[in-house]
Amino acid sequence: MMTKKVLRLLLCAGLLSFGGAAAQAAAAGTALDAELHKVELNWEHVKFQEDGQPQQFDDMAAIAKQAAAIAARYPGRAEPLIWQGIATSEEAGLASMLHAMSYAKEARALLEQADSMDPSALDAGAPTCLGVLYYRVPGFPVGFGDTDKARQMLKQAVSLAPDGMDANYFYADFLMNEKDYATAEKVLRHALALPPRPDRPLWDQNRRGVMRALLAKAQAHTS
Repeated sequence: MMTKKVLRLLLCAGLLSFGGAAAQAAAAGTALDAELHKVELNWEHVKFQEDGQPQQFDDMAAIAKQAAAIAARYPGRAEPLIWQGIATSEEAGLASMLHAMSYAKEARALLEQADSMDPSALDAGAPTCLGVLYYRVPGFPVGFGDTDKARQMLKQAVSLAPDGMDANYFYADFLMNEKDYATAEKVLRHALALPPRPDRPLWDQNRRGVMRALLAKAQAHTS
């Protein structure tokens, strides 16, 4: 049986770096990326500043709808589908156990659609998030988790975005789960050496803190 603790882990949690591309493009004045940047900022607020608050689920659902409306206006673009998939996967972690898997499956469908359009969009956002779902969602018969698919998607993400902090972090996290500590350590060291993001201090601080903690665990196994 799937516990609430497991449900909280199946999210594509913290994929904030994807919004960095949107933020940079927004400065250039493109309408789509300006809209995506608003989604990103709303997501960041709900994810970090409403954590554990009773309105968090409803506000995350509103973000998924916001992204869906943008996707409807830009049917040929993968980026809004990626954000819709991220928000929907967050809904899975906030929903009751009865409904969580339906949200996870919806997120997978959205991300698969985005991946078929442009797997490199938003620092390989679609394959990264799909990989996370595949290794954090329980396997058959409860869910669709699949270690082989997770490895395939995360390796693809790192290949498409070798300097994408989230692609590297989630690949390293997967490798830790697979007890490949040496490779995980190498991937984490690369990610931590990437330049800081002063435009996104909340995300940058959060991600680096999590990676440092994971690196310490990897080193404990390899030393």
